[in-house]
Amino acid sequence: MKRIGLTVRAASAMGLLAAVAFATPAMAVEGNAEAAASKKSMCIGCHGIPGYKASFPAVYNVPYIAGQNAKYIEAALTAYKKGDRKHPTMRGIAETLTEQDIADLAAYYAQAK
Repeated sequence: MKRIGLTVRAASAMGLLAAVAFATPAMAVEGNAEAAASKKSMCIGCHGIPGYKASFPAVYNVPYIAGQNAKYIEAALTAYKKGDRKHPTMRGIAETLTEQDIADLAAYYAQAK
């Protein structure tokens, strides 16, 4: 009888811990603009030139992103990474980025002039 009681209590405790773990939101990744210094080289060639136009896959006005809202940049890069946004060059770049990379780049460009 004791063994069954302990097993039931242990299972209840494990269930409670699992419920808390799934109910707790993931820690948000904090962007670090200084950490983006070594990551921005893949962006600056297109997004660091005001009025730049790319010619692949078609002529495209590339946005100058300095000063853009960090949450917008994070959302855009995440959408490219998932394939929700379709530009092939951006998709290829975004697929290589970690969540931390995305947060760092967003923080950098949000404070850039």
